[in-house]
Parts: sequence; C-alpha cells; structure tokens
Amino acid sequence: MNALKQLIVNADDFGFTRDVNQGILEAHLGGIVTAATLMATGAAFDHAVELARSNPTLDVGCHLVLVGRRSALPPHDPLPSSLAELVRAVALGRIRVLDELRAQVLKILDAGLAPTHLDTHKHTHLLPPVTDAVGRLSEEFRIGWVRRPVGLPVLGACLRRALRERGCRITDHFRGFSLTGRLDAAAIVRLLRGLPRGTTELMCHPGCLGAELRAAHTRLKESRERELGALTSPEVKQAIQQGGIRLVNYRSLA
Repeated sequence: MNALKQLIVNADDFGFTRDVNQGILEAHLGGIVTAATLMATGAAFDHAVELARSNPTLDVGCHLVLVGRRSALPPHDPLPSSLAELVRAVALGRIRVLDELRAQVLKILDAGLAPTHLDTHKHTHLLPPVTDAVGRLSEEFRIGWVRRPVGLPVLGACLRRALRERGCRITDHFRGFSLTGRLDAAAIVRLLRGLPRGTTELMCHPGCLGAELRAAHTRLKESRERELGALTSPEVKQAIQQGGIRLVNYRSLA
C-alpha cells in the first residue's frame, strides 16, 4: 500500500443533465473534483463530451448503466427500472449484460474520449455477473482501473479478487457510499481528517439545480448543489492542505 495519502474525487453521473454536467465542471475547475464518470445513456451525453474535450484536466471514465435508463443497444428498450428488477433479469437471462456494457464503452470511445476507469450506476458491479462483465471490458479495452466494490465482508473480497484476476487495478479505499445525498463540507472535512494512507476514491454527485435536474427522475436534486458548494469550499481545500493529502486522478496513477 502506498505510504502517501492520495485522494481521487470522482463525480458520478456526468452526462445525466446539462446542469449536472456544469456542476461537475465547476467542482473540478474551482474545487477538488479530479475525475468524472460519463453515462453513455445520459440525456446530456453530447454536452458532457464537449465539456470533456475542452477541459482535458478532467479525467473521464465510464459510468456503466444497467438500471433506470434506455439500452445502448438497438432498439434501445428500457433497462430494468430497479435493482430488484435487474437481479431478476440477470437470473433469467433477460439482459445481455456484457453486450450492453460494451456498447456503452464503445459509444464513449467513438466520441473521441479515452476513458481511464470504470464504475457502475447504483453499484451494480456488486452482482457477480456484472463484476465479470466489467472485468472483461477492462481487459478488452485496456481500461485499467475499476471502482473498488463497496465493503461487504465476504462478497466484496471475492469481487475484488475476481477483478484483480482480470488484471484490474482498484484503489486501496473507497468512500462516499454511505454519504450519498448527505455530503456537505463538514462531512468531507471529517472524512479527510480520518483519511487512511494509500489511495482513496471519494465518490460524489455535484450539480447545479436547474430546470433539467428538477425535471429528472432522481432523488438527488438539492443535494447536488450542496455538494457543489462543499467540494469548492475553502474549509475543504484547507483540510486537504493541512492533512498532507495529494489530489490525483486515474490518469496520473497510470
């Protein structure tokens, strides 16, 4: 494990709406966000691609979606609407997980971006068949980093081993799962003060609360604007400096 305290701050849902995209960019340019993962199925995908091209310091990965959007495969049918429906669809062989996720990666590659990391919307790579598909795509497209599965005692260890057997790299630590929707400046400062040695990914969901986000189907609305304020706050930046924490992204670790 690395002796330094290194922190990747990754904003999920890049491409969800234009106001979410704008919030992510503001959190990068004026705050501590170092990376974002792009939804190939997002309504504002093209807008996100434009922002990524014009802001190359923002490290971009793939936010792979199996729940709540439309398929990237023709005829673009709706994907399962919930995690429970996804579990049933996987068990019954009603969803082509590998083909679906490959199509999403290819859409991002075809847009001219070079993704450095993979993660999944709603953490669906806690399902072993999804873990296997993500590992295969990491190997196939040489996208070396995959988000560390959240810390379920036995299952998490098995999934991490399966990813490593595919040659995937995962961070030493992962934070932010239990703080989704509640990530404010005080919570980030507490997290930073207790940051362990090694490389940690902090997941976040910043955004600007505009008309598109207000109309979107998501529980994360007002919280995205609060996170944007927290991620750009002077007290958070000060805590990083005082803690001797090095902000990095996946590209720099490669």
